[in-house]
Amino acid sequence: MTVKEARQRGLLKQVLNQQSKRSKYGNQRTFYEGRWYSSKKEAKRAGELDLLKRAGVVLDWIPQFKLEIKHNGVKICSYFADFKVFYQNGRVEYEDTKGVETAVFKLKKKMVKAFHGIDIKII
Repeated sequence: MTVKEARQRGLLKQVLNQQSKRSKYGNQRTFYEGRWYSSKKEAKRAGELDLLKRAGVVLDWIPQFKLEIKHNGVKICSYFADFKVFYQNGRVEYEDTKGVETAVFKLKKKMVKAFHGIDIKII
């Protein structure tokens, strides 16, 4: 997309406004292959997964995969894994790119393990 097209769509103004805001943990939203990622690290991982897909190691991957955490039919919270990755050998992994592991993340990671039996891989 050219700068002119971005201006016409109003995207340039949106990008400039977002860059002026500083996030709590210093991450910088990054655009890669038609999608916004929460950080440069997350966008870089998406690029790596694309390369692994082209190499035939990864069958496919899904960004921002939602897992509901429920107990006795009552929703407690939702956890969004940065990536759900399907490997050629049949293995499925849930990945999260983290610069800082917050207390909330640590708690949700434990709940995902307890309620779904899923280990979150930290990249």
